[in-house]
Amino acid sequence: MEIAGLIPVFGNLFWTLAAFVVALSVIVAVHEYGHYIVGRLCGIHAEVFSLGFGPVLWSRMDRRGTRWQIAALPFGGYVKFLGDANAASAGADEATMSALSAAERRHTMHGAPLWARAATVAAGPIFNFILSILVFSAVLMTFGAKTDRVEVGQLYAMPGGSGGLQAGDVILAVDGTPVPDWKAFYDAGDKQTGTGPWHYRVSRGGQEVEVEGPPVEPSRADGIALKSAAINAGLKKGDVITAIDGQPIKLFSQMQAAVAKGQGAPMELAVWRDGSEQTLTLTPRPTDVPKAGGGFETAYKIGLQGDIFFMPATRTASLTEVIPAAARQVWDVITNSLSALWHMISQQISRCNMSGAIGIAQATGEVASQGLPDFIWFIAVLSTAVGFMNLFPIPMLDGGHLVFYTIEWALGRPLSPATVNIAMSVGLAIVVFVMAFGLTNDLTCP
Repeated sequence: MEIAGLIPVFGNLFWTLAAFVVALSVIVAVHEYGHYIVGRLCGIHAEVFSLGFGPVLWSRMDRRGTRWQIAALPFGGYVKFLGDANAASAGADEATMSALSAAERRHTMHGAPLWARAATVAAGPIFNFILSILVFSAVLMTFGAKTDRVEVGQLYAMPGGSGGLQAGDVILAVDGTPVPDWKAFYDAGDKQTGTGPWHYRVSRGGQEVEVEGPPVEPSRADGIALKSAAINAGLKKGDVITAIDGQPIKLFSQMQAAVAKGQGAPMELAVWRDGSEQTLTLTPRPTDVPKAGGGFETAYKIGLQGDIFFMPATRTASLTEVIPAAARQVWDVITNSLSALWHMISQQISRCNMSGAIGIAQATGEVASQGLPDFIWFIAVLSTAVGFMNLFPIPMLDGGHLVFYTIEWALGRPLSPATVNIAMSVGLAIVVFVMAFGLTNDLTCP
């Protein structure tokens, strides 16, 4: 292969790694800062705050005696508190602890009161959740909330144009059905069939006019799922699928029906993109998707997400709207993760639903290539996942430490060092197994 042919390959690899490192560094920095700042407020002294592992590339000592550093391997980080035997706070450095006075021991993780240790450990995941809520809220406020009326903001480019519709139109009826709100508008779109034309009654400049336009939910790619057949085939956001295997397609529901009917067979798609037509071939994949009532079902999917034919007009969203919505988003990520994990354990869905470091890096690169807003949103999703994962009651993780503290509170004394060491070894084995399992999926799953 010529060197010129390798440039796109290495370019994509560099982009993927760079996006992954940026996303992970933000999430880890916030997580570890949670441990650091709450520990400091609780009187526990941090000796080292490290972003990354391995050889130190840069460091400085602050006035409180904490060394801040960036290390060569940017795939994690840690805070080492006074008296810790290692970066995982998995045990006390007995030589250091024995040399400290009673007052000095109070400023170690192992000599601090139980409540201070628990708060310091819990702060990492909590800060991840706070980051997610702040990011989700910021994105929602930036893009605003839809107006109460069904008002056209910006019309998307469509083959055949937008008919007689214009930006600023308030849609009053779809094919004769009144649409006083967005729910009614979407419901009317679900009832559309055929190849058009579709009729709209709109309010424009104080007058009501009848116009023709695209279907409410056209066969347009408003979003593309990660690691999907669509993204591998080269489909992009904004593409409009005009035909599948030679059959004309106008509605998103028609496209869904054609994919379901094909049962995974390769499909030839006629795609309209920026005024030109091209043909792509893809093979739908069996995909485990959440059901409305809970659980999962397997269906053939190509990985396209649809929406309406225009960007809605928006208004400034209030904090009382966006913060609860952001919190619900965090909760949805957690509950969906729990549901997926349970269904994998019970073998109701494929093990391939769990990705390892390679899969997460690939997904991060794909999202970053779709634009900064999507990348920022994805960082918030990953931050929630990292915070949630760290709360698992596994030794080595924050959740495992909290279990130790709960047992200490119940017994009135800490567990013996030997017991803690055994538990840490078991926890390390579990963590290594999960990482290996994810990497195996990355290398063997389609």
